[in-house]
Amino acid sequence: MAKSTTKIKTRYVCNSCGSDTPKWLGKCPECGAWNSLEEQVVQDKKNRMDMVEHYHQGDLVELLRLQEIVYSEEDRLKTGMGELDRTLGGGLVPGSLVLLGGEPGIGKSTLLLQSAFHMAENQGQPVIYVSGEESAQQIKSRAQRLGFEQSENFFLLAETEMQTIMGILDQKRPAVAILDSIQAVYDSRLESPPGGISQVKNTCNLLLKLAKQKQISIWIIGHVNKDGDIAGPKVLEHMVDAVLYFEGERYRSFRLLRTIKNRFGATHEVGVFEMRGSGLEAVENPSALFLSEYTAEISGSAIGVTMEGSRPLLVEIQALSYSSFANFPKRSANGIGHQRLIQILAVLEKRVGLNLSKSDVLVNVVGGLAIEEPAADLAVAMALVSGVRDLPLEGRTVFLGEVGLAGEIRSVAQLERRLIEACKLGFTRAVVPTSNLPLKENVEGIEIIGVKKLTEAIRTLKGADKDSPAAAKNQAPK
Repeated sequence: MAKSTTKIKTRYVCNSCGSDTPKWLGKCPECGAWNSLEEQVVQDKKNRMDMVEHYHQGDLVELLRLQEIVYSEEDRLKTGMGELDRTLGGGLVPGSLVLLGGEPGIGKSTLLLQSAFHMAENQGQPVIYVSGEESAQQIKSRAQRLGFEQSENFFLLAETEMQTIMGILDQKRPAVAILDSIQAVYDSRLESPPGGISQVKNTCNLLLKLAKQKQISIWIIGHVNKDGDIAGPKVLEHMVDAVLYFEGERYRSFRLLRTIKNRFGATHEVGVFEMRGSGLEAVENPSALFLSEYTAEISGSAIGVTMEGSRPLLVEIQALSYSSFANFPKRSANGIGHQRLIQILAVLEKRVGLNLSKSDVLVNVVGGLAIEEPAADLAVAMALVSGVRDLPLEGRTVFLGEVGLAGEIRSVAQLERRLIEACKLGFTRAVVPTSNLPLKENVEGIEIIGVKKLTEAIRTLKGADKDSPAAAKNQAPK
């Protein structure tokens, strides 16, 4: 296909004062703001008039009644990976545009390559993999390492020019197309380099129109920049139908696929994968994985149950405190919000009498999971108390509840689902907010202990009867 030679005019508009200039400058000549000029496409008057005349024809779109549209959940395309289907809400919706973000080297290409081969070989769906960063030989080598055989329905396109890619996708009409990555492709009608904001937004807009008009499910891979945003300052999230974020520590085998946005399903769903020599493998029971090395006899460790989308996950929270000689003691939180940790420490000092003002405090969520909901507050507080007093928690106990500033334990949502998941993994006791009782449905095999205040929860510790709240001051590190 011949490449278009038509150039689109661009100008650089200041985000602060709105003035524009024909070329990029580090400093706005009008208001003096630094790094405020952003490239924008400018259409000349003739093209605008042609477009208005084109729209006046009235035949560009088709009006449909809602009852005339045929759609069912069975129309979703299965990716061949259960955890990936979960995060998508049950599978790929035909005509959807999905953005997969993550750091370079985390496994984004491997994940989609595995899914593409499964859909092409096992389901007979035509798939086109567009590689803008790797050659065809490199993709072939990776496929061989993953153990994939040849498939008649899998096609590879090593191309970076957007007009060529669009033409091939329009001609072949695959069920699924994968673009790896959006920072590597470019529109030759724009003068900005690949990866710029104008190129990224324009490319995404072209793919969005193609996906909706031709009913092609399109994956977009986007690398995060140094600030942790997808394809720049998250410029694509409002344009696509779903945003998935692939995260994990490069030197650990576990990977988490988190849903940030989904127009066709629940948000905040999490899929868990393990990176092995044969590729990524879905983890069907992530709770058992996170607790595989949990030992109830160690102090400073507590179990909480967090909801990630519709899935309850049991996580181990560890806490450690030790004497500090610095003027400002260290507060380190890995897996929970730093401000949340500061709040829990303040409640422990004011309402319980646990003085940690001269101690460094470290809190870690085992497995690399990031917890956002406050239902894990009680587990964090109990891990801290257990570590400071050197008292292991009683047997296999889970702690659920939000800790208020007055030291009260507030209710949590979907308590029954959390308790059922704890029972499956052999936990026999649960400390829960009294406001959640009685339960809406009976949960057998687990002892329920209702507490109103944090001091009541602390009494469930071994040997806690010997220690009053006031005695905690004497046992805290000096």
